[in-house]
Amino acid sequence: MSGQRDKGPARGGDTPGAVPTGGAESGGTVPSPRAGGRADARRAAQAKGGRGGGGADSGTGGRAAARKNAKPKKNVKKIVAWSAAGVLVLIAGAGGAIYFKLNANIKSFDADAIATDRPPEAKADADGNKPVNVLLIGSDSRGKNNADLGGGEDGGARSDTTILLHVYADHKHAVGISIPRNTMVQMPSCKMPNGKWTKGGNTDLFNAAFSAGGSDDGNPACTQNTVEKMTGIRVDHTMVVDFNGFSSMTKAVNGVDICLPQAIYEGDINPNLHKKGALVLPQGKQTVDGQKALDYVRLRHGIGDGSDIGRMKRQQAFMSSLVGKIKKEGMNPTTLLPLADAATKSLTVDPGLDSADKLLSFGLSLKNIDMHDLKFVTAPWRYRTQDSNIDLIQPDANKLWETLKADQTIDGQNATGQQPDAPGSGTGPAAPPPAPTTPAAPAADAANASIKVAVYNGTVVNGLAGKGTEQLKAAKFAATTGGQAASTKYKTTTVEYGTGQKANAEKVAALFPGAELAPGGARGIAVIVGQDFAATTGLATGTPGTTPGGQTAPQPLPTTVTNDARSGDDDICANTTYGSGG
Repeated sequence: MSGQRDKGPARGGDTPGAVPTGGAESGGTVPSPRAGGRADARRAAQAKGGRGGGGADSGTGGRAAARKNAKPKKNVKKIVAWSAAGVLVLIAGAGGAIYFKLNANIKSFDADAIATDRPPEAKADADGNKPVNVLLIGSDSRGKNNADLGGGEDGGARSDTTILLHVYADHKHAVGISIPRNTMVQMPSCKMPNGKWTKGGNTDLFNAAFSAGGSDDGNPACTQNTVEKMTGIRVDHTMVVDFNGFSSMTKAVNGVDICLPQAIYEGDINPNLHKKGALVLPQGKQTVDGQKALDYVRLRHGIGDGSDIGRMKRQQAFMSSLVGKIKKEGMNPTTLLPLADAATKSLTVDPGLDSADKLLSFGLSLKNIDMHDLKFVTAPWRYRTQDSNIDLIQPDANKLWETLKADQTIDGQNATGQQPDAPGSGTGPAAPPPAPTTPAAPAADAANASIKVAVYNGTVVNGLAGKGTEQLKAAKFAATTGGQAASTKYKTTTVEYGTGQKANAEKVAALFPGAELAPGGARGIAVIVGQDFAATTGLATGTPGTTPGGQTAPQPLPTTVTNDARSGDDDICANTTYGSGG
């Protein structure tokens, strides 16, 4: 029956046409080049060796050669910008053929199947920035062309892999949370293919949600409802890719780099073979696409302890490698158009991503995420004593969900996207050794206008640097917001001053009760507002600080979450298995 734990082995584009560039069609207003001369000479050279071609027959001197040799290197940023523009033009132009082709590929599931009792949407900050949560599901559907790739006989579909991708509001950080498919969860009410809703409330395996109803297309809305109920996080978008789509995507990017700690044979892919069989994937680094890429991400046996935990580690490594390759290629139409065609042919999405322009817009919004700031972790888990299934560890799992809702990265950075405290031209002053003095009373007179002060945020509470700037301006100081300080662990507001600025620094410190004075290496005066200032503004209570929504920021994550975290730029050979054996 659908939803039962696996008892046996794991079940194993059209290229767009060229767009004409056009030419001069002015009806003869442009005179033809005269016979002979430089124009004919250029055409003759092109006929021999191509434009600027080499070879013995090519000219070695003259102005053309001089221009070629003196040609400066191309600006890489401009190339990327023009390539991005090229993608948009190709998709929106060409008679709309490519756009409509991609649009026709996309399937979406019924919006009515999404639960009405949902977690609240994330609130945008003052600049309109908000996080985005995307549920990524790899389907092991046996329908359509997937049966040949999957190697199984069961009907229906299950979620072979599920990752909750949290894109932080600054759109420069993201973290993918792998959810083990055999995790025991409380099932919500879900809509079935016959239109009826289940009662919900029973405990079952996590991947039973996707197979609810027994459809070859799966039940992505039920999985979304389950994740929202389990995490308390609102899922903004859901995307499902089946075997065939995954295989085509890896071919569209000309393969993905992987690494295996040991060789894999046919008997590892299909234990029912009852023999070692031929070599499928050799040990070490290699590039795979199509069936071999699918074999890698679905592989359980013959490596580690044969568990889904090891498989998820390899899936995280594969995702990192795939994203890294796409980013390395840049906005290259030659790569992106076949990739988009391959992905959309086997993609099922929520109604919010049901068109090519929506997908393109969403994809472009992720372009500023650096590979080091793309993280992957597994929801904290442990094996159950009564069977081989999994329970999430509490309160560790809830701390992870709260960290995401607060838009804190797994290493404690604030990534809410609030712009007033975003770093400017520098990283802000470093924490100096404190040298407290008794601040003098402020002189609220015209003399303050000549005292320049830069204000930095020394906490994880959004908006503090801006608040401090407002307070100084009200007292007629020439204050500017400097951004985020190098450290976010300032408990007490600190006023740094350069040579000859101590008296002015005391005037500034008088506006921040309890502030400490400290000599600094830079010229002028800098205020690093701390958690004490956050408490007086009402933006925070307690030392951890708060999020823009007013909730207390989460405590540091436990090692059950952080120890095995993978960065997108980690070595592809590292952390790709779990347990011993195999």
